[in-house]
Amino acid sequence: MRGFFITFEGGEGAGKSTQIRLLEQHLQEKGHAVLVTREPGGSPGAEAVRHVLLSGAAEPCGPEMEVVLFAAARLDHVEQVIRPALEQGAVVLCDRFYDSTRAYQGTAKGLTKTLLSALERAAVSDTTPDLTIILDIDAEVGLQRASDRRGEGSVDRFEKDAIAVHQKRREAFLAIAAAEPERCVVIKADRKVDVVAAAIMKAVDSAMKKRKGGSAKREGSGREKSNA
Repeated sequence: MRGFFITFEGGEGAGKSTQIRLLEQHLQEKGHAVLVTREPGGSPGAEAVRHVLLSGAAEPCGPEMEVVLFAAARLDHVEQVIRPALEQGAVVLCDRFYDSTRAYQGTAKGLTKTLLSALERAAVSDTTPDLTIILDIDAEVGLQRASDRRGEGSVDRFEKDAIAVHQKRREAFLAIAAAEPERCVVIKADRKVDVVAAAIMKAVDSAMKKRKGGSAKREGSGREKSNA
């Protein structure tokens, strides 16, 4: 049986890494094999591209070049890591996936939906998330969290953007959730860590139970037909 693919999305400082660790522990305690990965990155080839993207080295080349690099990294990540893990029945938890490209690069000037959609299809094919957790937080609060977490570290390519840009990205994530309510669950991330974690675990357990129930029904239907 194919594994379960869960992606985490949201703006800077939403707490994705913390919540992924807590969910990983929860799922392992329930007996699931879990793979945690991230984007950009997750595979050796994609990690090399991650450095280019987050360092800002590709920024002078324009948003078109950046989005092509994201797609190339995602293709390698899907083929080398995500798809094999799902085929082995693992639960895959991914820190960002194609919704981040939709929200981040999709709000950049000069990029068309046609280009973004074509690159998305080429990179993921039919390997799409079963569930997407969108951690929603006010842009200013998230950026302050990110700053506190970073300390003296350098600001990456996307954190340094203006607050208005971060707000547009938040709105883009919420628009994605509204357009795909069967896949996306919005979780308010400006609460205590354990409260957010409990909401995520509830959403994940429900989605996995629903998928398991649907699979059982399909298998039962097939047996009935074969016995007729």
